[in-house]
Amino acid sequence: MMKWIFSGLILLSVVFGIGQGRMDAVTNAAIADCGKAVELTLSLAGSMCMWSGLMKIAEKAGLTERISSLFRPVIRFLFSGMDHKSPAAQAITLNISANLLGLGNAATPLGITAMREMQKQTPHSATATNNMVMFVVINTASLQLLPTTTALLRQQAGAAAPLDIMPAAWISSAVTLTVGILMAKLLGGLTAGKRG
Repeated sequence: MMKWIFSGLILLSVVFGIGQGRMDAVTNAAIADCGKAVELTLSLAGSMCMWSGLMKIAEKAGLTERISSLFRPVIRFLFSGMDHKSPAAQAITLNISANLLGLGNAATPLGITAMREMQKQTPHSATATNNMVMFVVINTASLQLLPTTTALLRQQAGAAAPLDIMPAAWISSAVTLTVGILMAKLLGGLTAGKRG
């Protein structure tokens, strides 16, 4: 789906560039932004490699097990039937921890690991389970105690106080997370009732 959206945006840019006689501006923007796209890809790849490595170190040191035990009541409530000692539960807890600190780049590889581990436990590989849906909701509408990435972007844009958005970030993420969890539980219960 996204390929069609991006292709449409590119096509519209060319059409409007020709229509307004500013095709040179479209060409210059495309050439300049190609380099930025490569820089972004490399920086994200480096960040993902670093955090994936740190997760492996934490796993070998037994840190993931300890963090998982702290989140045990939350995991038990949100993810019905999941073993809190499973690799999926450990990846979920580390993902939640990274999101709490506003480290979206760190949360991404952990989220991918969690989904892969949950997929292994799914008999119907083409269908998402209620636990998978719940995880996507929690990961997308994550509560951020410290919006690190947003603050960094604001600092780069010249904000005098990049962390002054913290109260707004807390309120908005808490509301969206609460609504998301309630809807996932409600709709998950409805689908479970239909299957039963």
